[in-house]
Amino acid sequence: MTTNDLETNAASDHNVTTLEANLVHIEELTQRLLIAMGQARKIPNALQGPSHELYFKAASSYMTEMINNPAKLIEQQVAFWGKSVKHFVEAQHLLAQGKLAPATDETPDDHRFRHELWHTNPYFNFIKQQYLMNSAAVQQAVDEIEGLDSAEKKRLKYFSRQIIDMACPTNFLATNPEALALAAETEGESLIAGLENMIADLEANNGDLVVTLADKAAFALGKNLATTPGSVVYRNHLFELIQYAPTTEKVHETPLIIFPPWINKFYILDLKPENSLIKWAVDQGHTVFVVSWVNPDASYKNTSMSDYIEDGYLTAINEVKQICDVKKVNAVGYCIAGTTLSLTLALMKQRKDTSVKSATFFTTLTDFSDQGEVGVFLDDDFVDGIEQEVAETGILDSFFMSRTFSFLRANDLIYGPAIKSYMMGKAPPAFDLLYWNGDGTNLPAKMAVEYLRGLCQRDEFANDGFTVCGTKVKLKDVSVPLCAIACETDHIAAWKSSYAGIQKMGSKDKTFILSESGHIAGIINPPSKRKYGHYTNPDLGMNADDWYQSADKHDGSWWNRWDVWLSRKSGKMVDSRQPGGDDHPILSASPGSYVSAK
Repeated sequence: MTTNDLETNAASDHNVTTLEANLVHIEELTQRLLIAMGQARKIPNALQGPSHELYFKAASSYMTEMINNPAKLIEQQVAFWGKSVKHFVEAQHLLAQGKLAPATDETPDDHRFRHELWHTNPYFNFIKQQYLMNSAAVQQAVDEIEGLDSAEKKRLKYFSRQIIDMACPTNFLATNPEALALAAETEGESLIAGLENMIADLEANNGDLVVTLADKAAFALGKNLATTPGSVVYRNHLFELIQYAPTTEKVHETPLIIFPPWINKFYILDLKPENSLIKWAVDQGHTVFVVSWVNPDASYKNTSMSDYIEDGYLTAINEVKQICDVKKVNAVGYCIAGTTLSLTLALMKQRKDTSVKSATFFTTLTDFSDQGEVGVFLDDDFVDGIEQEVAETGILDSFFMSRTFSFLRANDLIYGPAIKSYMMGKAPPAFDLLYWNGDGTNLPAKMAVEYLRGLCQRDEFANDGFTVCGTKVKLKDVSVPLCAIACETDHIAAWKSSYAGIQKMGSKDKTFILSESGHIAGIINPPSKRKYGHYTNPDLGMNADDWYQSADKHDGSWWNRWDVWLSRKSGKMVDSRQPGGDDHPILSASPGSYVSAK
């Protein structure tokens, strides 16, 4: 035996010993895993998926069609069988010839299968091809089911897609070549690191498996997020009011107050200086205020939409008027905060309150006749479950909302991160947007149900009227000059639905801008990036498709265009204002205390 043989055997023995030790460690970690999983909350069945009625109706429709039109279904099945058998025969033929090569691959490109072994290894390529063929067959069968109304068909397609995505071979260690190769290369260390990541997530979330999307240790509010200088100048039970320090000698006379959504935290508008809409607006010469909403607990159970309007919007607007000694403000509402700003403006119209000079809406729905992708979660089966849950707990926990929005982009926000973290043992990235995405807030029980029932399901605001603060208000009551920004690929607030709501508002001065990209990236799109463009068209009398077809396309961000519009509504230039005043002492430095509540 040579020296090289001895060294090889020693290395082999070392590898085996290391692997065995790692497997023992995995067994120890498994005990921690079981303990952590035992702490998980009991999730109501109604919030786990759609009611069985949807699948029963789909199955009934499928069986009826099979009886009435068997040729159509046989044709579907034969086509699927033919592709599957042909694929199997080709793979077997190559193996019989001693060729370790994949069969002909005509399946579409899919970003989940980027690793080279999916394309070069015959085993993994066979699995990939068959999965994609299976997926296509299921989707075709669902697409061609008749006997369901459009809403049912939409839900069936969505939840079928969820099942298909969950069954992807990349989601399982035995059929994920990248994870297997890394496990072999690291002698099992990657699996241990992955299991530790999973246990850490379970322990951090009281047994609920919530994938950590971003390195939480990499960020701190006020240090490298939400750093625009400002001060908390007012606080009540619902919000803190932040006024930002000026960066120009002169500012517009009319201040700007921004209402962010209370299902997330305001610092999406102030992630870092280079993409902070707040800092940018301050630099354009606006006196900027931002509402930082409280993160409610069970004691807020009976807080209603009326409370948010009276003690939130109207109070904040009044405080800004006092601080700046003005009679009017300009207001911005983002997402659900834009919806509630619309309700507030309609109420102010009824009360003959002219405190708002102009309103801007970011990705705002006010007409819910078409609920977009999120509409699959707005039928009675889910909403009944939510109503029962909040009646017991007093809040709609951020866990449920975060999970719902994540499932709208499951491959990007659930399965992809889980594979990297749990199968490959990789640490989450230091990504500010994903950090914010995981920093959710709760909703008060009463307000959540009012929103889901009255606005989303019954679409009362756009039709017969929605009652707030004892007054029935309608969408046509919104009559101030307005500018709306929607996003082309928004999966939460579909742009065509946003457009429909703006059309129904009573204002004679309307501007509608369609930004490229989605719900966040389309809004947080600073001019310096020159990344996403936008569309404009002054004719809001046509339907959404015609508006889009005849719109002008512009390169770059919409921010500068909006500033031109806003500046015209903001009055003369006056000396810049420092935060607070004699009647509004500084309570703390921004970003304040409410934003930090978990």
